[in-house]
Amino acid sequence: MHFDTGNTGFMLVATSLVMLMTPGLAFFYGGLVGRKNVLAIMIQSFVSMCTTTVLWFVCGYSLCFSGDIGGVIGNLDHAFMRGLSLNDAFAGNNSIPLFVFIAYQMMFAIITPALITGAFTNRIRFGAYVIFLNAWLLFVYFPFVHMVWGGGLLQQWGVLDFAGGIVVHAIAGMAALASVLYVGKRKVKEHGPHSIPLVALGTALLWFGWYGFNAGSELQVDAITGLAFLNTDVAASFAGATWLIIDWIKEKRPKFLGLLTGSVAGLATITPAAGYVSTPVAALIGIIAGLACYVAVMYKNKKGWDDALDVWGVHGVGGTIGVILLGIFASKMVNPAGADGLLLGGTGFFFKQTIAVIGASIYAFVFSYLCLVVINIFTKVKVDEHEEEKGLDESIHGESAYL
Repeated sequence: MHFDTGNTGFMLVATSLVMLMTPGLAFFYGGLVGRKNVLAIMIQSFVSMCTTTVLWFVCGYSLCFSGDIGGVIGNLDHAFMRGLSLNDAFAGNNSIPLFVFIAYQMMFAIITPALITGAFTNRIRFGAYVIFLNAWLLFVYFPFVHMVWGGGLLQQWGVLDFAGGIVVHAIAGMAALASVLYVGKRKVKEHGPHSIPLVALGTALLWFGWYGFNAGSELQVDAITGLAFLNTDVAASFAGATWLIIDWIKEKRPKFLGLLTGSVAGLATITPAAGYVSTPVAALIGIIAGLACYVAVMYKNKKGWDDALDVWGVHGVGGTIGVILLGIFASKMVNPAGADGLLLGGTGFFFKQTIAVIGASIYAFVFSYLCLVVINIFTKVKVDEHEEEKGLDESIHGESAYL
């Protein structure tokens, strides 16, 4: 089989960029917590790189992209990478090796459950988290990958999600909210982020990696790849600027943390739409993301939900409105492989997008909550007050970030 070296090379780079997002997330979250809990939250991202890879090899890839059972999940024909050969091409375009596609999709599987961890920081035991991580991949992430990207129900119905508004951000954000409501508030109050420079480093790595996340989702190099790349940057920049301005007006000071948080909100929101909308629309989506996610975070604060690192407000709300905005602004003139949104007469498409993202969010919320309840029967999920007081780095891992 003769593969396109340009496409293959680009997809290997995109895969590497998405891999870099998980350590980026670890730094982002690590900077946001207090000094006594840095390693505990960072290991939750890094462990996903190992355990998710194992699960992906054992059955994940097969459940997502092999066969179809009821439109909801794949089968186990390719478990343990059985029946795959070096020269197999990715069926979507026949221009890259299947192994490259498998590696690329694996990086998405690694970062998605890691996103949830920011919500229950300082409150959850490591063993319980590892069980939750694997159960969540098996019963939430893999089915939605199959339904949206693997030829399942939602894909057949005509739902579009360019790089993971439903598949990554909406379901992870709602799982985060369920986790927050289950584990309750921290008993030991932290005095804000211990290192904004670490948050900035994490944001930089996430933003950089997001080009692979969104542009790479075209799975080849063409005009749409360039569009998705540009739209990603434009939306992030507009959202960051919007959040900064709101903060500046409300707090009378331009806050660096607000700029960083807003940028990530813009990145999450443009993800489902990156390759299906024009660049002026991406700018508008960025502004809406900055406003909507800011309001969501304020609402969370008012409600007293202890979503420590605003996973629901940034990823959950961002991903959800991104999917709905795609339903409004999508255009076949931009991408003939896409659809026409509500503004171009695509009422049916708009309703499909909205129903799909709401349904996915509800399922992810309910499953995540019940999953934690069940895990707690077998092993304690929450840390006790003494461990929280001491800090999880010391009490659970026996290590400390700073001497």
